[in-house]
Amino acid sequence: MAFGKSKSARPPLDQAELLEYAVKSLASKMKSERDLRNRMKDRAEPGEAGVEAMDAVIAKLKELGYLSDERFAADYTRMRQENEKFGKRRVQQGLMQKGIATELTNKTLTAAYDEVDEVALAKQYVERKRMKKPEGDKEVARAMRRLVGAGFSVGTVWKVLRGWGADVEEVDVVEDSGE
Repeated sequence: MAFGKSKSARPPLDQAELLEYAVKSLASKMKSERDLRNRMKDRAEPGEAGVEAMDAVIAKLKELGYLSDERFAADYTRMRQENEKFGKRRVQQGLMQKGIATELTNKTLTAAYDEVDEVALAKQYVERKRMKKPEGDKEVARAMRRLVGAGFSVGTVWKVLRGWGADVEEVDVVEDSGE
């Protein structure tokens, strides 16, 4: 195969090289501790020696202030809210997938979404995605799925759809606060 070396052909990195690799990885894209560990796992020695080297690198990065799950969660939340216009639930799901602790996730989301008007955010999402006014039940259902998938509560979705003039019946739904 002429496409390059396979991953298994690379020699494992020692602790100093692993630290350099981790710093470069963090410089290219913000990462949670779990993401960074998974990335380093492929390059570290297999077994206990590799785990110890990764632990030492993680401790050094935290000491230097290069790695912080609190900062990652706050930045991730802010970027998803401001740029993507995602609702609270979608951001919560993303943080959980990144390995952020539930307690930290809830604290970060509460701080970020406490003063946010969810209906206004949903309307910004609609505008950003250039969603058109739904015509007919199928398009209303599609718009509803899309807004729920973007992390907005069902109540908010109904308000947005009614704002479009869609005929939607409100059903009593017990909202899970996600906490």
